[in-house]
Amino acid sequence: MSELDAQGHQWRDGLRYPWPQAPANGQVQEVAEGVLWLRMPLPFGLDHINLYLLRHGDGWVAVDTGLNSDQCREVWERVFVEVLAGLPLKAVICTHFHSDHTGVVGWLAERFRCPVLMTHGEFEAMHHGPPEAAAPDWAFVDFYQKAGFSTEQTLAILPLIQGEHFRPQRVAGFTRLTQGSQLTIGGRRWQVVMGNGHSPEHACLYAPDDGLLISGDQVLPRITSTIAVYVTEPHANPLRDWLDSIERLRVIPDSVLVLPAHERPFFNLHLRLDQLRDHHLNHLQQLLVACQEPRTALEMMAVLFKKLSGRFDELMALGETLAHANYLMAEGALVREEQGGLHRYRQAPTGVVKFDPLELF
Repeated sequence: MSELDAQGHQWRDGLRYPWPQAPANGQVQEVAEGVLWLRMPLPFGLDHINLYLLRHGDGWVAVDTGLNSDQCREVWERVFVEVLAGLPLKAVICTHFHSDHTGVVGWLAERFRCPVLMTHGEFEAMHHGPPEAAAPDWAFVDFYQKAGFSTEQTLAILPLIQGEHFRPQRVAGFTRLTQGSQLTIGGRRWQVVMGNGHSPEHACLYAPDDGLLISGDQVLPRITSTIAVYVTEPHANPLRDWLDSIERLRVIPDSVLVLPAHERPFFNLHLRLDQLRDHHLNHLQQLLVACQEPRTALEMMAVLFKKLSGRFDELMALGETLAHANYLMAEGALVREEQGGLHRYRQAPTGVVKFDPLELF
């Protein structure tokens, strides 16, 4: 349900949206003095990413870049002329390493000979992309087959993640952002607030004097950030990291205007944090109920995700399912056993010690 208030702001699910409509792809909307919201197209079901342009003296600072694609570069070429009016980029800030946020960072940095700012964890992750081999290695196959994928399904995964879209144009060096880093851009003071779980060291940018929060993917309206376990770290507990991050973000006032990487800017940050927390707690409870009898990861995935529209959606849904399963194992609520080459999960008997992956050695 949505409705408009006297200011023309849209209310939906308790959140207030100052702009009922997003700008068209490739167009901008001023959201604060010296802050432009640029809508960049994506060739996926999620068909856009929001980039932000910050005026800085005789130039601009870009926050995130869009995908490594000809379409993205074409949009940037128009923006250079029509929006930036020929003024240069002074820096590029990447909130995190995912390819829609860093896709053309190397191209932009080379073009304007400007620095790239990001956290160390995100820079390192950007340089460890999908495997380039034609065939998956044993660990890749083992991970997905133990989850319940067939050999055919497992072999079909690799081409999905090897496309150019998922390979950002990298840079050789960067300027490190850390928790609490202070940036002055165009006379406005921004603080780095780091999040975890969606990515290693996600950098949000908070301007306390102006009530602005560039939240990247750490806080999104309507949709939820991907919190997933992958073959790269099969025993990770990203959901624990992410829930902890959500609580840390509550030090930011509820009154801020949140500028997310997807959907539209909104108010009511703390309500959205509650909604995101409750979404995952509900998923955890669904899995616990479902695992009264042993279930594979694919069987658990079917409980959490009723409708999936293709192999890529299956890949992401499996990662999310495993994130919830790993969380529950770490809490001592689920146990995992291997039967017939498959991992099966069931409710833990009373008194079971919490799962420790190092016990495998």
